[in-house]
Amino acid sequence: MAEIVVSEAISGPAMDALTAEFDVLCDPQLWQDEAALRSALVDARAIIVRNQTQVSAELIEGARQLEVIARAGAGLDNIDTEAAAANGIVVTYAPRENSLAVAELALGFMLNLARNIPNAHVDTRAGNWNRGQFVGTELSGKTLGLVGFGRIGQLVAERASAFGMRVVAYDKFLPEDAPVVKQLGVKLLEFSDVLQQADYVSCHVPLLPDTRHLFSSQEFRQMKPGACFLNTSRGEVVDEAALYDALLDGHLSGAAIDVREAEPPRPGGLAALDNVLVTPHIGAFSREAQLRVVEMVCKDVRAVLTGGEAQSTFQA
Repeated sequence: MAEIVVSEAISGPAMDALTAEFDVLCDPQLWQDEAALRSALVDARAIIVRNQTQVSAELIEGARQLEVIARAGAGLDNIDTEAAAANGIVVTYAPRENSLAVAELALGFMLNLARNIPNAHVDTRAGNWNRGQFVGTELSGKTLGLVGFGRIGQLVAERASAFGMRVVAYDKFLPEDAPVVKQLGVKLLEFSDVLQQADYVSCHVPLLPDTRHLFSSQEFRQMKPGACFLNTSRGEVVDEAALYDALLDGHLSGAAIDVREAEPPRPGGLAALDNVLVTPHIGAFSREAQLRVVEMVCKDVRAVLTGGEAQSTFQA
């Protein structure tokens, strides 16, 4: 049986090096077969996942030789970290390595919404030249509201400022006198104030019990008429039915969604609206970010399996 199980599509030079050193089972579809995954983990010392594999308490209890769970990404909501800690298993991840890629996607979303680039592209490729139909707006002078002002939110703020945007933010964990707030010229506000003032609201919070459906009907109705909403964090923080209604009745002028409540989602819904951009959870999927992420988790897995300490671990 393999020492290391890789249950999703994870590749790169760092993974090749790990495979050359250890007995590794790489099966990108393994996450879909719980019985096969459970069997593969009976003698495994490590498992490397992305966000599809559900590393449950039951799965952990059956993997008696497991020493390390590595998440090739930032969030840990698909891993039962309490069960891992109770069984003495190290949980390692890459919370910073893909931040820039996600921040750049958020900026790309704003530019596409402001200038209606996707619809103009499709219309022009169809042989039309409808310049008057695609009069957009500028980001300069608009207010960006960031909900969540951790590393990704800060990177978005820095880049949005270069476009001449005013940036306000809400983060319940960040003190108002934090140096980065002054450094980036951002004003910290209460959640409702951010919603009411922003032309673009961009969500950058983790999935926690109190952030599930953080954005629902009440929050969307607090946003400015004609504002746009962006989510590159976790799909479950948004009530998609409420967002759909706010877009359909014109209260919001547009949205850009990289993450969904269910992935992959059913056809229709948000994806059927002309004023919505939808992408398949690609925020972290730049070539550069993926090289950094895979290198980090492979380095930590190697460290644990050879008696060393992982650099980037989750502390319960």
